[in-house]
Amino acid sequence: MFELDSYAKQFTDMMSDGFIFIDKDGIIQIYNNKAKEIFGIIGNYDYSHPAGRVEKEDIVIIGDTCLGADDGGLTPEDLTCIGIEDNKLELRDTFIAIGSYRNNKSALKYVINKHDNYSDKLELNYVYSNVNIKVSIDFIQKFVKISINQESYIITFFKSIGHIVVLDGKTNKMKFCQTMGYTARGESIYDLLAGKPYKAKGIESESFDVIGRNIFEIHKDNDTIKDFYYSAKGFDISYINQYKEINGKSSICSLYPVNKGDEIVGAVLKIDDMSEFKKAIKERDEALKNLYEIESKLIFEETNILPGYVGDSKEILNVKKLAIKASKSNSTVLILGESGTGKSILAKMIHDNSKIKNKPFIILNCAAIPETLLESELFGYEEGAFTGAKNGGKVGLFELAQGGTLFLDEICEMSLFLQAKLLQVLQDKTYYKLGGKQITELDVRIIVATNKNLEEEIQKGRFRDDLYYRINVFPILIPTLRERKQDIYPLVKSILPKICSRIGCEEKGISAEAINLLKNYEFPGNIRELENILERAINITEGSTIFSSHLNIPNNSIKNPISNSMKPLKEILEETEKSAMLNALILNNGNKKAAMKSLNIGKTNFYEKIKKYSL
Repeated sequence: MFELDSYAKQFTDMMSDGFIFIDKDGIIQIYNNKAKEIFGIIGNYDYSHPAGRVEKEDIVIIGDTCLGADDGGLTPEDLTCIGIEDNKLELRDTFIAIGSYRNNKSALKYVINKHDNYSDKLELNYVYSNVNIKVSIDFIQKFVKISINQESYIITFFKSIGHIVVLDGKTNKMKFCQTMGYTARGESIYDLLAGKPYKAKGIESESFDVIGRNIFEIHKDNDTIKDFYYSAKGFDISYINQYKEINGKSSICSLYPVNKGDEIVGAVLKIDDMSEFKKAIKERDEALKNLYEIESKLIFEETNILPGYVGDSKEILNVKKLAIKASKSNSTVLILGESGTGKSILAKMIHDNSKIKNKPFIILNCAAIPETLLESELFGYEEGAFTGAKNGGKVGLFELAQGGTLFLDEICEMSLFLQAKLLQVLQDKTYYKLGGKQITELDVRIIVATNKNLEEEIQKGRFRDDLYYRINVFPILIPTLRERKQDIYPLVKSILPKICSRIGCEEKGISAEAINLLKNYEFPGNIRELENILERAINITEGSTIFSSHLNIPNNSIKNPISNSMKPLKEILEETEKSAMLNALILNNGNKKAAMKSLNIGKTNFYEKIKKYSL
């Protein structure tokens, strides 16, 4: 074993980054305090409890984002000890459970969300012996919260996590709460349900010493820890500032082999402090909490001020509501959505309905400008800053947007270097021009957009997760057109006159048959593709009506009407009835009397359905 003197250990505890040193056998020799803080091995807790173990009739409360992942390898069979014997529960399912430990009774309450059924949130509320229990799993904000009366226990996660709180079966008081670092302490849900003891938490608890233990005891056997181990064994593995995952937590790591003369004696893993990420998450949560306090009735009424964003589906109404809230705040907005969904239109509407609507709205498409020019476009430069710089310098977009809004589209196309500079600007609210020495205060509202999955980009090392947390203060996801098919007719009705006016032809209508064909198309290009299809149809239509034969839609791209999943009969009948009403109105050019006659229904019944389906 390679020995280090006490001075080296004391020095590493003074470092602002996490620092772990293992010898060539994988035994931990140094694990500094910052590393312990980062991975939750030590920490300042707002609550405390003594050491112990889960005992018979204790109340076990679990919120698990993915059964079998980051919960100690839990299986459905392991949950029989709290009364869950449900053959519908499978590995990778999300579930919330409240049960009595080894009480030979059914679980008090549980809910399951299947792994192939995506949802933003899963919640469970239950009252047990005058104890109000509420569990929330939020996949958008990435946290699991277990609330017991007025006390809340929250764990954030990156991919998945298993959170557990245990109440004493006799007093109903909290006797164990899960915190980060549970893997190192051997306190996963699986460990606790198997009857293993847990350690005390709080100021009075003993510190958890990891020195002398194998690295695989403290951290899960994943690629990062394997690289660390094999680097210590002498394999040629090293890197600097790469995004890695350790214990389900995204980290910025550097790995170095350690030599003594010609001999490999171990390896060092350095982990950057993630406190900025935590700060950004806290700011995001506080901003969302404040914004969501706006009365829902007021929000519904205010959606009418976004007439340019066409559609009345529940999906697009939710986008409008979020846009209204965003316009009342100066927080950074992240707009997500596929190409052609209207991200830039939404950004402009947020600006136009804000208190800075009379100030500049500047757009920068990060994918449309060469990387070598992007930095100078953003920051501007002073005269003589570099070879070829213009006399008098250049005004950057940050300066042009002062007092207003800067919209950064396709932000994923920005290099990691520029991402780091943008992060610094967002944090400090100041910047320098290229070649400049004078600091400039930034007074700009930032809106960013991308059509890529940022979490996947982070995992691939193409996007900084510290920047992700900084811009993900107010996310708005725009649904695809295939997810809001009921908006196709209002969109067509809005788009047709604009195209006709632009290309200089008489206004044209569209047949019900053509509308139905559009509704059965999947639209991989979203609204932009719809506009292109309609423009081509207008150009080749000789008469005043567009028919299905005028639409350039491949037959093999039409959605099969037979679906593997069934809807409730009532919903199917309502959709059919609404479609029949809409078709009758279209075929009769909006003449309600003629539409009533073609449907063979009475006036009262007709107008009730007009109101019911918002036609």
